[in-house]
Amino acid sequence: MRLKNKVAIITGSANGMGKAEAERFAKEGAKVVIADIVEDLMLKVQSNIIENGGEAISIKLDITKESDWKQAISKTIETYGKIDILVNNAGISGSGKMDPLSVDAWDRYMDVNAKGAFLGMKYVIPEMMKNNGGSIVNIVSMSSFVVHPVIHIGYNASKGAFQIASKAVAVKYAKDNIRVNAIHPGVMPPMSTSKQITDPKVKADYEKMFIATPMGRRGEVEEVANAALFLASEEASFITGADLAVDGGFTAI
Repeated sequence: MRLKNKVAIITGSANGMGKAEAERFAKEGAKVVIADIVEDLMLKVQSNIIENGGEAISIKLDITKESDWKQAISKTIETYGKIDILVNNAGISGSGKMDPLSVDAWDRYMDVNAKGAFLGMKYVIPEMMKNNGGSIVNIVSMSSFVVHPVIHIGYNASKGAFQIASKAVAVKYAKDNIRVNAIHPGVMPPMSTSKQITDPKVKADYEKMFIATPMGRRGEVEEVANAALFLASEEASFITGADLAVDGGFTAI
């Protein structure tokens, strides 16, 4: 097993990519901390992992609140004694009909997608240093590299901030054996089924993005989970500060 006895906190793991990551990590022997704000779905993921022979706990976590992070770290240490892996997966979608120049929207994207992820790194790094290292996998977005009219300006900016912060933290803590890498998913199924996407024009724009993907299809959440597994594992022991696009070639064109 590639993550045997490793302890992994995965944010936004009640559904979508985070759920796939939690289930994949558990299959590889990790003790998974399912961290999300949707409690009923968290418990379903936890139950599924346990039923399949894995080990998991669930913790309600609003990633924008320092108090929630402190409690999540405390409960994880109390339960498992250490933290080896953080997957910063939680975030909010960039689609919708919001005013592209809305300050409120800008602030919300920055608060969740940039600050929330930063807080995760801030609070796990001291614990990883006690454990002689660890791995942080940041689920960013291809929108940190490319822009599209359907994506909100604040979303692009927040993901760009998240991407460069990953590199900065990777360099700062490399000598502490803490690896920090970023995954940049392309258009995935959860985006196309999001409750935020109700406008026919927005849906049509997403379909154009699917068609423009060189591989000619949407990605699957399991493909992102597999990439996260690799970066979290010892197989990636000499990889830090890297950007891994899981986008079917979209950012290559």
